[in-house]
Amino acid sequence: MIGMKLPSALLLFSFALLWVGGWTTPVLAADLKADLVVVEKSQRRLYLLRDGEPIRSYRVALGPRPWGHKQHAGDDRTPEGWYILDLKKADSEFYRAIRISYPNLMDRVRAEQAGLDPGGAIMIHGQPANSEQPPELAQLFNWTSGCIAVTNEEMDEIWAAVDVGTPIHIKP
Repeated sequence: MIGMKLPSALLLFSFALLWVGGWTTPVLAADLKADLVVVEKSQRRLYLLRDGEPIRSYRVALGPRPWGHKQHAGDDRTPEGWYILDLKKADSEFYRAIRISYPNLMDRVRAEQAGLDPGGAIMIHGQPANSEQPPELAQLFNWTSGCIAVTNEEMDEIWAAVDVGTPIHIKP
């Protein structure tokens, strides 16, 4: 703990107390908000950050063609770059969903120059309502159409920790 910032040390201590309390996964404090979301596609991880420090991470499922930046509707890719989480959708067909502001201006221009529709409706979301697979099994595969999927329990945590307007950086 030497060299850790005080908030990081307190956060670590809080998580340790929760672990001792018998939970296998520490619960995020209700008032702990992320100021940045980072997705590492190559690691299949989503990180919630606060003041540059990770406060939580999750395994994610992506589209079946996760490599490379999304080019157009139907390419099954997840975009890469900086976006904003701009809408929360509680009545999504995928449990809950938080929309990513894709396509941005550059995405639109790139698609227009290629004569393509850039697509849209890229979200961080939970599992589909009609899923017959256990969430833990579904998360082993890239099954979305370019969205970023987590389990419903994880989506509840992300939903509480992320406000509309939070930036998201999606990395290769």
